[in-house]
Amino acid sequence: MANAAALSQRHSVVAVDVDPRRVDMVNAYQSPIVDVELEAYLATKPTTLVATQSLKEAVEGADVMLVATPTDYDPETNYFDTSSVESVVAEALESAPGLVVIIKSTVPVGFTGSLAEAFPGACIVFSPEFLREGRAFYDCIHPSRIVVGDRGDVGASVGEMLASVTVDGDAPVLQTGPTEAEAIKLFSNTYLALRVSFFNELDTFAATFGLDTRQIIDGVSLDPRIGSHYNNPSFGYGGYCLPKDTKQLLANYSRVPQNLISAVVDANRTRKEFIVDQILERKPSVVGIFRLAMKLGSDNYRSSSIQGIVSRLQARGVPVILYEPSVEEDAFNGVEVVNELAEFKRRADVIIANRHSAELEDVSERVYSRDVFQRD
Repeated sequence: MANAAALSQRHSVVAVDVDPRRVDMVNAYQSPIVDVELEAYLATKPTTLVATQSLKEAVEGADVMLVATPTDYDPETNYFDTSSVESVVAEALESAPGLVVIIKSTVPVGFTGSLAEAFPGACIVFSPEFLREGRAFYDCIHPSRIVVGDRGDVGASVGEMLASVTVDGDAPVLQTGPTEAEAIKLFSNTYLALRVSFFNELDTFAATFGLDTRQIIDGVSLDPRIGSHYNNPSFGYGGYCLPKDTKQLLANYSRVPQNLISAVVDANRTRKEFIVDQILERKPSVVGIFRLAMKLGSDNYRSSSIQGIVSRLQARGVPVILYEPSVEEDAFNGVEVVNELAEFKRRADVIIANRHSAELEDVSERVYSRDVFQRD
């Protein structure tokens, strides 16, 4: 959605989604995701952006197609499930064989090469994206870098197209081989997971020995080589990308010596166990889960770390209720949803929140959180 909107600043764009509700929202210039800058852009009613459920209709007459379908990690195969990418590419090339296909979905190392072999003569380029939840449109027009997995003229034109809609116009454009581009994405997210894990383990140490987590992090982060960014403790790294991308990178290491990557995966599991033990020390009768989203200003809670906490509490037989206004059902993954905030506060004697919220200040003595900086 963010890419579609950003590109529509200078190009005609047709967005495709299987969900008719989302299609209707885009055609009404409403954002289907929580993203402040995206919402503001759509409010200008860009006529260069329309949406449809028909992929065939969308690629008719198109020069370029971006594919951003889900690639969930399959624990049984120890691999990303790339079937949605493959089916979309096959359907699109059947209708428009001359199409330049740009893969934005995160894929295993080596996937683009195998896809190109499956469609000889097709122009398929992998270009990873580095977007934050809730700030995806901003990151599209203010990118940290543009990586294009093609060293030739096609890669140059793709990089030029993506750079043409940026605000500053000075984002570095890096042309690489397709496999190197895939590795850049996986190693980038694994480093972020490693950094989250490091500060979480620092916090675990401090909590265990009764130390002031914030003072330690402030002192460590004053070293300019470390920096004071991305250092706020949490319930573990989560979201749609970091857990699955780290596991996929570990799977790609099957024949390569390593210790660190597997330690990052293990550290996230250990952190969640520690958090649960800390909660249980309070001997709760009912644990309230305040919101599922990982970050402030986002409604995306796919694979959020707090869900791992919930499942562990359930496994220990602890009654759990959930406050999450974006969930309209009466239950979520077997957890009762209580979306009347006053009732939620009344029933839960321990409330866990991954991030600080002013809505909980009146019950702060019952809130458990590791958010020491009150920011993402």
